[in-house]
Amino acid sequence: MQRPRPRELRSLADEELIELVGDGDASAFEVIFERHGGPAFSLAFRMCGRRTMAEDVVQEAFLSVWRSGAAYDRGRGSVRSWVLGVVHNRAVDAFRHCAAKEGRDVSEEGNDPGVASPERTDVEASRREAGRELRGALAKLPVEQRRVIELAYFGGFTHNEIAEVLELPPGTVKGRMRLGLVKLRQTLGDPAGTVI
Repeated sequence: MQRPRPRELRSLADEELIELVGDGDASAFEVIFERHGGPAFSLAFRMCGRRTMAEDVVQEAFLSVWRSGAAYDRGRGSVRSWVLGVVHNRAVDAFRHCAAKEGRDVSEEGNDPGVASPERTDVEASRREAGRELRGALAKLPVEQRRVIELAYFGGFTHNEIAEVLELPPGTVKGRMRLGLVKLRQTLGDPAGTVI
């Protein structure tokens, strides 16, 4: 089969382009990037809050798309939602990497016992434990509910923006959010909703 020319590629649907990407077609990949690079950066920037980190996340995400284009499954959603899911996962990985690195990096000044801690140790320990509990509770949620909660609370997206990103009706997003928050409250032992 003859491959489409670059001009013809722009007329193809995303699903057709991603098949070509899976076959190693760099021109098809360029079109996918042109179509979805902007929303991917927007999501990464909203999650990361730093331009350079967001750029790195998008670059890693699209490298992953290039390497695993054949892994796309039409039955699980659109190409855009798949690409944004890859971006979301890369952003979460970047946060974990930074958190792990910050935990290992200790400056020589920090080793001086005469330097006062900027935060009380007991308060910091309590905050970290609460964070671990919340991450554990989030991990127990179904992926659909966890994704909308992460986009809302960590990404700063509105219900309508989440609906657009995930290509879902706004009512579905609100329903998943409500169910996820109820499950989180139950898991955290807070049925009245004072924690979340």
